[in-house]
Amino acid sequence: MTLGALTFVNPLLLGALLALPLIYWLLRTVPPRPRQIDFPATRILVGLDAKERTPARTPWWLLLLRLLAAALVILALAEPILNPKREAGVTGTGPVVVAIDNGWGLAARFQDRAGLIDRLIAEAEAQRRPVVVVAMASAAKTIAARIEVPADARSSAAAIVPQPFAPDRRAAVTAMEAALAKATPSGAASLFWLTDGLDHDGSAAEVAERLSKLGTLSIVEGDGATAALAALGAVGAKGKLEATVMRADTRGAREGVLHALSAKGQRLAEAVFRLSQGTATTTVTFDLPLELRNQVARIEIAGERSAGAVSLLDARSQWHRVGLVSGESREQAQPLLAPLYYIDKALAPYAELVTPRAANLQQAIDEALKAQATVLVLADIGTLSGNVRERIETFVERGGVLVRFAGPRLEKGGDDLLPVPLRLGGRTLGGALSWSTPQALAAFDGGSLFDGLPIPPEVTINRQVLADPAKLSPAVSVLARLKDGTPLVTATKRGDGQIVLFHVTANSDWSNLPLSGLFVEMMRRIATLGKPAGAAGGDAISGASDGADRAADRVLPPVQTLDGYGVLKPPPPTAQPIAAAALIGRAPSLDHPPGYYGAAGAAEAMNVIGPKTQLAALPAMPAGVQRRAFDGGSATPLKPALLSAAVGLALVDVIAVLLLAIGGFAALRGLSNNPNGRAASSTAAALVVAGILAAFGGQMASDAHAQTRTFRGAPPVDGMVLGGVQVVRPPLSGADAIASKATGKVTFGYVLTGDTETDSVSRAGLTGLNRILTQRTSIEPGDPMGVDITRDEIAFYPVLYWPVVANAQPLGEAALARIDGYMKQGGLIIFDTRDYGYGAPTGLAPGGRSGSPLQRLLSRLDVPRLEPVPDGHVLTKSFYLLRAFPGRWDGGQFWVEATDADDDGSGQGGRKARRSDGVTSILITPNDFAAAWALDERGRPIYPTVPGGEQQREMAFRVGVNIAMHALTGNYKADQVHVPALLERLGQ
Repeated sequence: MTLGALTFVNPLLLGALLALPLIYWLLRTVPPRPRQIDFPATRILVGLDAKERTPARTPWWLLLLRLLAAALVILALAEPILNPKREAGVTGTGPVVVAIDNGWGLAARFQDRAGLIDRLIAEAEAQRRPVVVVAMASAAKTIAARIEVPADARSSAAAIVPQPFAPDRRAAVTAMEAALAKATPSGAASLFWLTDGLDHDGSAAEVAERLSKLGTLSIVEGDGATAALAALGAVGAKGKLEATVMRADTRGAREGVLHALSAKGQRLAEAVFRLSQGTATTTVTFDLPLELRNQVARIEIAGERSAGAVSLLDARSQWHRVGLVSGESREQAQPLLAPLYYIDKALAPYAELVTPRAANLQQAIDEALKAQATVLVLADIGTLSGNVRERIETFVERGGVLVRFAGPRLEKGGDDLLPVPLRLGGRTLGGALSWSTPQALAAFDGGSLFDGLPIPPEVTINRQVLADPAKLSPAVSVLARLKDGTPLVTATKRGDGQIVLFHVTANSDWSNLPLSGLFVEMMRRIATLGKPAGAAGGDAISGASDGADRAADRVLPPVQTLDGYGVLKPPPPTAQPIAAAALIGRAPSLDHPPGYYGAAGAAEAMNVIGPKTQLAALPAMPAGVQRRAFDGGSATPLKPALLSAAVGLALVDVIAVLLLAIGGFAALRGLSNNPNGRAASSTAAALVVAGILAAFGGQMASDAHAQTRTFRGAPPVDGMVLGGVQVVRPPLSGADAIASKATGKVTFGYVLTGDTETDSVSRAGLTGLNRILTQRTSIEPGDPMGVDITRDEIAFYPVLYWPVVANAQPLGEAALARIDGYMKQGGLIIFDTRDYGYGAPTGLAPGGRSGSPLQRLLSRLDVPRLEPVPDGHVLTKSFYLLRAFPGRWDGGQFWVEATDADDDGSGQGGRKARRSDGVTSILITPNDFAAAWALDERGRPIYPTVPGGEQQREMAFRVGVNIAMHALTGNYKADQVHVPALLERLGQ
């Protein structure tokens, strides 16, 4: 039943309102309030009133409250719906025509439009008018439009579902024109076009013009907040997975979330997009590692159930990880002549490149394979042997792809990790002493990996390595040839992988192929041979099968297709195979719906939205056409609000009855003289006050508890009042206490050796050095701390003093890793062998069968190359100017980290110490620094210094100060040498 803008779903229940008088009669009285009577044992009957009393009447306001609650319940059960804005109204006398754009653009709001169709049919039924329901995106070959009675029209409308392609509006209008021409009786038709707001093929204005000639046309469209959204996934810069969200209606702002899903529906990532008012497109990036990025099979807009809001991804969007290894040092090669330059440029837009920096071939191969490269490219590398050959062979047999480029080293014949044995010596084409001329490339065979690629006529080959023609077996695929038939690119399968050989160099020495666009496409196809990193399935494509799959004229059958809501399903009976050349850039249709086409393991995707798709809004319509905004959110159910109001009135009724029972109202108004009522009222008031005080007291207790709140992590100072809260630091655990103490001030550490005397000397020495630093510099170090090198964290200490004892043993793997990381991250270790004054082998000199104690310690540590500290090193001028570095002993050699570069940048390879870089990571001395620095509690030296006495001790302290300043300031002092040049440039 409809009353203006108010509609009742169950209008028959409104008849219950007639029962309100009965409810009034039942509720108009309440039992009298019970009276408190003394009941002594001796006077049972005294005081009893035998007079019959009538119950007191219910107050009028309480009766009205209850009647109102009952009425609200009855109205709520009738389910009223408020719909102040009616989307459309049926006028005229002829048939009612409802045309709906049931393409992908309306799928997300299709249920709302279906409700509107039902209401239009209901109005037509009330006016006894026939109905024509037309789906502009038909699931059949032809669009049918027929005049039906409203009951049959409902069945036709219920059969309409969204389709994953754009509507064919012209064909739908033609069908409507034919149907209305046969309408009897004739009259002005009422036409309603429920549009998706998109001008798919530029026919919207024409369709509106033709429909307006059939009767009164009303176009019902959504607003900017409900306009269709579309998504397109693509590969962006550096292989990042990107998604573009677009719309045609730019009114208002839109925002939402994009989901990246795997083939199994697992959510791998999400990204938030925002479209401001007036903005039609926006692009967001999914930040995923390559392994996860290659598992993304679809990108969709969350909550937008539409085929256009889904973008399917296939193998063309997957990136491969390619390792590039050259036989020539990249630093020494000229960029345009470097073996890997053109390969890098060709593959960088399509693959993630791994370019090891290690000069050692074995280390470079290990680095590339550890990075999970699926394709390994070797440029100008000759014979592979030993462990390197075994590693690469295992890599290929497990499914990897090895790509090799020829060069002078392969002219010697190479090894067995080639597709075909090579003849010794190369072949030179052209030149002053040659009868031959440079050769061009022949057309690619039909089964070649490169089939379909155009060959530029300017590409020529000047030199190549030759395959042994007697060894060209059927297992060897010739992917490219010269015009004289000589193989240029050969390949063969090895286990689950492949080996590909270019018989020319990777640079322009032997041909101009690397300078052409053909080389880019060839390398791009080769990069796809390996299984993508992280891909869930699919085998490597190889040889003739790959070429056949890539043929431009191949036909791809449908594997899975999207329905209108963007759900992958088996293809419908109407889906037809499509040529591979027509797949890219083709708009989906009934014959070719969006989805996956091709072989089950190597299908290619067709999406509703392509790279060149642009969404256009509806243009201006002809005069006389009404454009109405569909407001699906205007219908508001009132049942929840009515039930909530009824429950609220019921609670008020309960409270009122309780107050009446204890005489609360009378006590508050002073209208009752009953002592029992006043007592009850006083009790109620006391209870209320007690409740308030309890709540207030609980809050006070909570505040008091908050005043001693505990802070964790990095709290403020203990006892400090912060924001009215007194800070109390929790007790720290052992590791936390050590970390807090070591980082509270600059703290120097010393390695615990297990020898009590040695450890006490180290502590006393660093304590004495701290005293000197405090007196002479701005450094105020904390107490030195002992470190167990096998288990303690050493990253807290800028300087680590390590006395080497005679029984020092090799370190374990964990300790070595900790020390290596400490040294490479800026830490400084002083290894003090303390053996110069005893005539024993010192420093790095070998001694004994197992070497010196220092060599046993450092035997497995990645120690940089060392050299005696030279003149001008940073340590000689970081605070004091020094020429020698004595300790308790004077005369031992002081070693520092060295570099192969001169200070002047000449690059002559001289072995000069690090002077202008960061902190030296290691110092080695035999002079026993700690004993020279050691002072007792009164500041007196503990050990004598030999042979220089106290003057030598002073120099030892200066050495310690310079080491501390160098460790804390790095290259600050070294940079001072550039100050005169800078001032001169500034004209000072």
